Amino acid sequence: MAALTASLGFAQFRTRAANGPGNPPDPATMIQMRVAYLTSLLSLTSAQQTQATTIFTNAYNSASSIKSSLQTDQQSLAAAVKANGTGTIDQLAATIGTLQGQLVAINAKADGAFYAILTSDQQTKYDSMPHGGPGFGPGGPGGPGGPPPAPPQE
Repeated sequence: MAALTASLGFAQFRTRAANGPGNPPDPATMIQMRVAYLTSLLSLTSAQQTQATTIFTNAYNSASSIKSSLQTDQQSLAAAVKANGTGTIDQLAATIGTLQGQLVAINAKADGAFYAILTSDQQTKYDSMPHGGPGFGPGGPGGPGGPPPAPPQE
């Protein structure tokens, strides 16, 4: 386990070094790192690794245009605040809330799809792990490559 953790850390270091300081790895690398991390914790099979990569890649792709719209709307909101445009602020706040909700749904669906490919033993192990909470997936704080996502709530 220590050797795997060290190799994952080295891979992250090499990726950061290749991308320059302060630049995150590209999405494919982040997804690959996330799947490697989950594999180390849950002993994913190669078929599960392939499925997980597809799930997280599809989620990332679905979230990309929403994140772009969200960034634009947040910039517009900042301008509306400076102009004290209360009507525009209300409209943009509602739009931003909707976009954030869409990102949460994309991430939760990806997390649910991943959880569904796990065996019952893997689900038990996954359930016992500390989780970073919702929003971990492609649009979340760590993106694909950080700690595992939270399992779906019933």
